[in-house]
Amino acid sequence: MKILTVIGARPQFVKAAVVSRAIRNFSGISEVLVHTGQHYDDNMSDVFFREMDIPSPAIHLGIGSGSHGKMTGRMLEKIEEVLVREKPSIVLVYGDTNTTLAGALAAAKLHIPVAHVEAGLRSWNFQMPEEINRILTDQLSHWLFCPTDTAVENLLSEGIREKLGAGRKVRNVGDVMYDAVLYYQAKASPSAMIEQFVRENGAGYVLATVHRAENTDCPERLMKIFDALQEVARQVPVICPVHPRTAARLAEQGIDLSSSSRNLYLCNPVGYFDMLTLQKSCRLVMTDSGGVQKEAYFFRKPCITLREETEWVELVQEGWNLLAGAEPDRILVAFRHFSGELPHWDERLYGDGQAGDKIVKELAEMMG
Repeated sequence: MKILTVIGARPQFVKAAVVSRAIRNFSGISEVLVHTGQHYDDNMSDVFFREMDIPSPAIHLGIGSGSHGKMTGRMLEKIEEVLVREKPSIVLVYGDTNTTLAGALAAAKLHIPVAHVEAGLRSWNFQMPEEINRILTDQLSHWLFCPTDTAVENLLSEGIREKLGAGRKVRNVGDVMYDAVLYYQAKASPSAMIEQFVRENGAGYVLATVHRAENTDCPERLMKIFDALQEVARQVPVICPVHPRTAARLAEQGIDLSSSSRNLYLCNPVGYFDMLTLQKSCRLVMTDSGGVQKEAYFFRKPCITLREETEWVELVQEGWNLLAGAEPDRILVAFRHFSGELPHWDERLYGDGQAGDKIVKELAEMMG
């Protein structure tokens, strides 16, 4: 059986590392890894392959950046060419990026079964391109591998359920990112820069990330978020690895990365091992990233989400996540809220750390 995996963005490299390792440990299955090039800088792409021991992509499409329509269209064209040539048994996609949708759509048009890892997530914010991508991908998929019971319930409410005759399967397998944290945290060796930062600041700092278009492409929201980070930095150190899109928008607003002070430390994007180190050692996380919200929970760190909604509603329900949007007052209230005792931590909220193996076994059984 040949699985063709389509990836292109930083979070997908983490998820693919887990499942690709499971594939290599399972006889009778081969994998062709296709990188669309959606994220292409070394610190947004190559470093993940080196650190996480992910096989180099067999095919690199080199699409790069662009508008959503242009990027998705170019990916669709190139992926279709690859599928016609490779003739895989299954196309495997992850998450909610333009790469995800293009891979699923190209496969569906050629009647190749699609497996979607991280299916069923919903923020209910249709202004987010990611929400559109994930909904359409779920509709096109034969195997829907969900990370939580909530994700399964979302699919059922949309009428997406198992159809044995059509080969459709809906499974809660747990979260592959939890697998990744459990496997790689013992192997994580941080860079000298991050090691020094952690050594100098102990466990008292805040880790912040900002990259969502709703924040970066709205100057008012972006400036409010960084105003809040500067205010927090007056109390505790804040480190913020800056996404290239965020850096460009900050530069447009006259904020230079080199002007960061010690207490608000703006740096270039960091690799997976550096990110694990920062998450493991910090006091609190502030982010608009879906994956970072979960990783904060894996390390038992409270999270302030710089959005009005989240796909990971169970984190809010469990008290580990507060939605603060982009308003400085709300962000600071949330920051003060997490100065006390933390809620109960449920080690099974995102599965048992075996999601990758469950996914590969399920695919092998269905195709066998």
